[in-house]
Amino acid sequence: MSKNNFNILKTPVITEKSTLLSESNKVVFKVDVKSTKVQIKRMVEEVFKVKVKSVNTLNRKGKVTRFKNIKGRRKNFKHAIITLEEGQTIDTMSAI
Repeated sequence: MSKNNFNILKTPVITEKSTLLSESNKVVFKVDVKSTKVQIKRMVEEVFKVKVKSVNTLNRKGKVTRFKNIKGRRKNFKHAIITLEEGQTIDTMSAI
């Protein structure tokens, strides 16, 4: 694979909701905005040596912020909810 493909997976998302999803064999990652579902699936299977059942993605708009008279905006980002095959697991705490 090319060097650019290794920048697809950024960080695991560890929130209350993602912890609840892990009970149903799902893992949430922050991924590159330009990545596709197929690229995400291949990268997760290659890096973690697991079988991926499906990938759902969410494009999130960056939050508009204001500090005194300065307006700004955070970067847009993308989350991938990865459903693993039965019996497959990813330890997100060691993935950090």
